[in-house]
Amino acid sequence: MTMTIDMHDETGEVTDGLQQWVIRLIDHAAGVLDLKGEIECSLTFVTNPRIQEINRAYRGIDKPTDVISFALEEMEEDEVPIILEEGEPRVLGDIIVSIDRAREQAETYNHSFERELGFLIIHGLLHLLGFDHNTKAEEEEMFGLQENILSSFGLKRI
Repeated sequence: MTMTIDMHDETGEVTDGLQQWVIRLIDHAAGVLDLKGEIECSLTFVTNPRIQEINRAYRGIDKPTDVISFALEEMEEDEVPIILEEGEPRVLGDIIVSIDRAREQAETYNHSFERELGFLIIHGLLHLLGFDHNTKAEEEEMFGLQENILSSFGLKRI
């Protein structure tokens, strides 16, 4: 399995070290989830004002949020599934994380910035893979997977 992450930092706050840590986290998640083949996704770090613009434009909610995912494999009723040619990578979509919100929520929940950032990234990745939390059963499955990935990476809840 090869995971390619197209990472963008619109905040100017994400260090090379933090980028390397994020890559290790996502690679770890891909291993835990037993993902196969070549996989690509993009991950963009933004500020609260920027994620508020995105949230307003795409979800009609005029306030900042912590993470937004745009899954390319998610299908609407009239859409035809994407069939990959041999050797083509599976492109999952885009994850957008507010660094501001990650800091705020880490303080609110009294855990590290890394724990919160990891939670948001894995939450977004699971959405790209088709997981959701609309029902109690879906929520238990998705949040259980998140916790398994994070704790096995060393990001346990305090």
